[in-house]
Amino acid sequence: MSAGEFDVEKHFDLLQTMFASAVAAADPMKRVPAFLPEGSQRQLTVVGAGKASARMAKAVETAWQGPLTGLVVTRYGHAEECRHIEIVEAAHPVPDKAGFEATRRILQIVTDLGPDDHCLALISGGGSALLTAPVPGVSFAEKCAVNEALLASGASIGEMNCVRKHLSCIKGGRLSACAAPAAVTSLLISDVPGDDPAVIASGPTVVDSTTLAEARDILERYKIAVPVSVRRVLRDNVHETPKPGDRRLASGVTHIIAAPQQSLEAAASEARAKGVTPLILGDSLEGEAREMGQVMAGIARQVRRHGQPVSTPCVLISGGETTVTVRGDGRSGRNGEFLLALVHALDGAEGIYAIAADTDGIDGMSDAAGAMAGPDSLRRAEARGLSALNYLERNDAHSFFAALNDQVITGPTLTNVNDFRAVLII
Repeated sequence: MSAGEFDVEKHFDLLQTMFASAVAAADPMKRVPAFLPEGSQRQLTVVGAGKASARMAKAVETAWQGPLTGLVVTRYGHAEECRHIEIVEAAHPVPDKAGFEATRRILQIVTDLGPDDHCLALISGGGSALLTAPVPGVSFAEKCAVNEALLASGASIGEMNCVRKHLSCIKGGRLSACAAPAAVTSLLISDVPGDDPAVIASGPTVVDSTTLAEARDILERYKIAVPVSVRRVLRDNVHETPKPGDRRLASGVTHIIAAPQQSLEAAASEARAKGVTPLILGDSLEGEAREMGQVMAGIARQVRRHGQPVSTPCVLISGGETTVTVRGDGRSGRNGEFLLALVHALDGAEGIYAIAADTDGIDGMSDAAGAMAGPDSLRRAEARGLSALNYLERNDAHSFFAALNDQVITGPTLTNVNDFRAVLII
């Protein structure tokens, strides 16, 4: 192994360690116990949804001493073994019948609660697709089609969730409305920019400030054709979501137990311990993934050439959720697309290494969390006859990095605090 190859391995190891620390900081087993309701001897009815919901349920079972019952729905492959709380797996990001049936059962569970009952809602990213219960007049197939069109449109997570809420019987505060008059405590793991509880999994337990008019505008802005039934629902005020001041939700208690900033800070601590200066650029960066890759390349070049805004060795850390406007027929999640655009823009610049990965362990429709890249990525690709620009134009970043054996593969992490990006500059 040459000295250069050793350096690449050493720098990649640091980036992977930083990513692992970011994921560990959001582990539900660490985060849930401190936020459980008081009175651990009484009965709790547990419901929830999201990529982290099964592990959250396991954490509840580990810490709670009283009786437990309930049901949570998580993505296929994300289940944990629980004794008292039923775990159901369903499809994400496009809903399926398993999610539809689990949502129906959750609604029945909370509707049966009375004023002396306490409901614990475990909500995390991915819950919006897993909690699928169309409003009357819209079929399951029609709602799935709208969801799929939104995913491919380039709409932000907040915009997608605005539409989803107004086509749902459970999102946008409707879960808590159905549970009234029972007490509802919500534990949330944030995967959204800004950590707004109303956006996380489309806010099933909190009031909603978005409107039917906004949902209509979003569909029009992204030129998404919808069935007549959907247009009819979005023009009927009876389908408006619970708003601030709604008495059914007035007594609810909500805690964000893990968020992207905590994970970025954990990664920064790892870098600092290795003598590398961390600079957190933000926990809620949004925009087109490929455009962000180009911008980040420009910042990295400025650091390398001029020591601004921080001197080397340093690492630029960011989180948030970018978007990918699908133009080609390839496989490219947000993180792969960002990294491939970064690699193309850097054009082999020396001393710059990067990782981009989703903290849930799955980037887009791939089995990879993301990928890593270094100064030799383009050279190695060209030696294999691979054009970075061609793969980028086809939205096929996963195939590009798979060919280089530079994917980050973790399997489901059972948490989800959104994307993690780190650009190391030596």
